[in-house]
This record gives sequence, C-alpha cells and structure tokens, in this order.
Amino acid sequence: METTREARDGLFRDYARIVSEAHVRDLESRGHDFIESRAQGPYVWDTDGNQYIDCNSSASIFNLGRRHPEIMARLRDGMYDTDQGNFPMISREKAALAKMLADFVPGALECSVFSVVRGEAFDFACKLARGYTGRKELLGVEGSWFGQTGFAVSLSEREDKRDFGPLIPGTRVCRYNDLNAARRSISLQTAAVILELVQAENHCRGADRSYLSGLKNICGENGALLVVDETQTGMGRTGKRFAFEHYGVEPDIVIIGESLGAGVFPIAATVFTQKVNAFMNEHPLIHVSTFGGADLGCVVACKALQVYRQTRPWENAASLGALLKAGIEKIVERYGGTIGSVAGLGLLLSLDLKSPGEARTFCKKLARAGVLASTGAVAKQTVLLRPSLTIARKDVDRILEGIEGAARAMG
Repeated sequence: METTREARDGLFRDYARIVSEAHVRDLESRGHDFIESRAQGPYVWDTDGNQYIDCNSSASIFNLGRRHPEIMARLRDGMYDTDQGNFPMISREKAALAKMLADFVPGALECSVFSVVRGEAFDFACKLARGYTGRKELLGVEGSWFGQTGFAVSLSEREDKRDFGPLIPGTRVCRYNDLNAARRSISLQTAAVILELVQAENHCRGADRSYLSGLKNICGENGALLVVDETQTGMGRTGKRFAFEHYGVEPDIVIIGESLGAGVFPIAATVFTQKVNAFMNEHPLIHVSTFGGADLGCVVACKALQVYRQTRPWENAASLGALLKAGIEKIVERYGGTIGSVAGLGLLLSLDLKSPGEARTFCKKLARAGVLASTGAVAKQTVLLRPSLTIARKDVDRILEGIEGAARAMG
C-alpha cells in the first residue's frame, strides 16, 4: 500500500517532469516541498499532519484566513443560486458588489471594474489612465512589483523583463521617494504615476508622507493621474482598510487584489473616481473580462466585504503587527549578524537576511518550526511575513519563537 510520503514524492516527481523541475528545487530550498492536506484560519497542515502558521497567505490573498466558514458557506449556497453569469449583462450580484465596494473604499473612489487577478486589474488601470488622459506615458517607481501581465511586467523591477521583450512602449520608472526625480519625470505627456505605498517585495520600503502629498500635487499640476496598487497593502493589512489612509492623500485609481474574494473565489477590482469614469461612460464595454465579476464571485466578495466590516481585521493587524515588529526588533538586537533589519507596517513585515541564499535557508528553518514565509521578489535577500489578519497573540508568540530559533541556528 502506498504511504503518504510515497504519494507526496510521486506528485513532486510528476510535477518536476511535466511542469517545472526548477520550481520543485526552489520549493525544496525554502522548505516548502510538501503537499497541503487541509487549511483553516491562519493554519495549514501537510499530509504528514504537521501544522504551519501561514505567513505567506498567497501574497496577502488570505487576509481573513483560510476557508473562512461564513464565506465558504456563502459560496456553497451561491452555487445553487447563480453561476458565472453573462459577463456583459447587469446582474443583481454585480450591482450589489459595486455598491458595497463604493461604500467600503474611502473617499470619492466609488466606480469599479472587476477582474480575476491582480495583473488584470493593474493592466486595466493603465488602460483607463491612457484612455482618460489621451496620453501614452506611464511612470512607475523603482523597486515595484506589480504582477505578471503586460503592463505589470513592464513597470515592475525584475531581472527577467528582458526575456519578455519588447516591453510595452511608453512605460518607464523613476526614483522612489524622490520629489525632484518626480518633477523631472512627470510632464504633460504623462498619463499616470503608479506605485505601491509599501513595496512588500522590496523589504517593505514605504513612501514618505511628504513624498506622496508632493507627488499628488505634481500629478495634478500636469494633469496626470495618481494610481495606487493596494494588492498587498489593502483590505486591512497595514492597520487601516487601505494604505493610502495613512497618508491623507486620495489617489485617482486604486487596484484591489484577490483579497477581495478572501482566497475563496478569484476576483479583483480596479476602483476609481467619477471624474475618471467619464471615459468609461463615453466608451461603454471598452474593457471586458469574461470571468471578471462572475456572478458567483460577486456573491462571495459581497460576503467577504460584510465580514471585513463586521470584524474590522485592520485593528488586529495594527495591534498585533506592532507587537510582532517589536518582538522581531529585539531578536535583531540579539542576532544582528543574521538579521540585518525589520521593516513594514501592520501585518506586512520584512526581514533582511543579507543574501538570497541566507533568506532561503531562513525560510527553510522557519518551515521546520511550523512557520511558512517566502523571500522577496525584488529584494531577494529578504523574508516576508504576511500572516492572516485574524491571528491571535499566541500565533505572534509562535512566529517569534520560530524567528528566534532560525536566527540562533544560523548565528
């Protein structure tokens, strides 16, 4: 009879042969070479019965934890009520989600277009900015990571960009947190400036408050839009509903990633002002997505928004995130030779391990301690901590124990 270990090894052999041997090697280097058997709340279990705190959360998709019971129940009920829907048609489900999202996102950001994944929502934001302004130039900032689609790759900082060339014309980047560079770069040809307010994949480097307010003013002076990608920072992760609330600056367009569907159904959104929506009113159905805004996905997202409102997980992210960061700072003091620094906001934190190899080894030691974490995609020497926003104090203690144990072992 085949054992659990034999079944696992067989799956990995088949995956390596048919899909990607390099991917399997990469998982092994981080200690993530196991098969999930079940997941609930902030935890996952492998087929050997080992429990892990999921501090990867599929890049902040699982903000409300794995398999949230109320949202799962709504998915099951919704399967009997509706289906994908006819994507060009208005439905009760689409209208309900659009209204709930308009009420949920602060300020004048009340118009929305639904997508399936972050990259699609990002690419639509770029198309919308070009369409509204009639301009072609899109300006990003160095250190960004926006996803895997065309505009997203073109504006992200990644070594493999050359493998996908030629990139989309009219896209370029300037220095982050540098208003002088912004003034030199933004002109009457600029459609939009696009950035993350906390660059999760780049050691959680955050925008300065004065930089963002100045950037908004420069955009306004030149008729350019300000676009903020909240895929990894939104829906409560930084201690507020959205990271831009920390700054007192309201963007023209916000990108909301897959945390909108709480990891239960793939749905994302691009949210923007009525001013920008003038372009969509002039050109209805100029952008459509077959599976974006699927009626069943809208049902799930409506329930997720209800749970977000009721539980206010950003408050937990603020308090426990501060506790976790303070605990890590003490570990950094003791093991500065291993961990260089900790950065981030709320429950989006990053550890600097000084080299990509050490970061992968640190992840492997964390996994052995029952903590799942991933390395940064831009700053590859970093380790990201993105647990569910529903974690408890005991989970913070367990994460800290894992970090201290890993630091001690590598010291």
